[in-house]
Amino acid sequence: MKFYPAFINLKDKKAVVVGGGKVAERKVRLLINAGASVRLVSPRITGNIKKLAERGLLEHTRRNYRQGDLKDAFIIIAATSDVALNTQIAREAGHLVNVIDMPSEGNFIVPSIVKRGPLTIAVSTEGASPAVSKAIRMEIEGLYGKEFALYLKFVERVRKKAIKDITNSREREKFLKTLASPSVFSALRNRGYKATYKSILASLKA
Repeated sequence: MKFYPAFINLKDKKAVVVGGGKVAERKVRLLINAGASVRLVSPRITGNIKKLAERGLLEHTRRNYRQGDLKDAFIIIAATSDVALNTQIAREAGHLVNVIDMPSEGNFIVPSIVKRGPLTIAVSTEGASPAVSKAIRMEIEGLYGKEFALYLKFVERVRKKAIKDITNSREREKFLKTLASPSVFSALRNRGYKATYKSILASLKA
């Protein structure tokens, strides 16, 4: 099965997660971070999910799944340990549905994610091997550390300043390209964020 890659705006969209284990916990956190309105259906939940519910970050329905629980849901995650139930949920769902460990039963998959501030890198093997996705994600985590989160916030500010202050279009384009150059990335990894951004600011003033 082939998948179309996309980043979906879930702000205030209704998300239903069925299942209360560790996998469901990971899915719930991603949905909450994306701004979704999360409802979780499961008789048992992890301690961390309970804490999220107590903070009002999700609605917990403490019982087994029932037909009709997916009503009005924009996105659905079938994250139980019961393969037959996950399949049932997938077949009842009419919108976006992800089935853990059985990507062919749903119509979207959740990639391995590296998150560094505004930078999001998604890795997928289209369900062929979650283990390979995880291994590649761990490699990428080593290449893009927290300094890139700081740098992107800096770039957002300095880009606006450059557009305003550098009136020559050719010089402006040249400067903006240097912000994403291999030498800058190398400096971030080897010299750190502070030294890199100070060097860029100096070139902007020159």
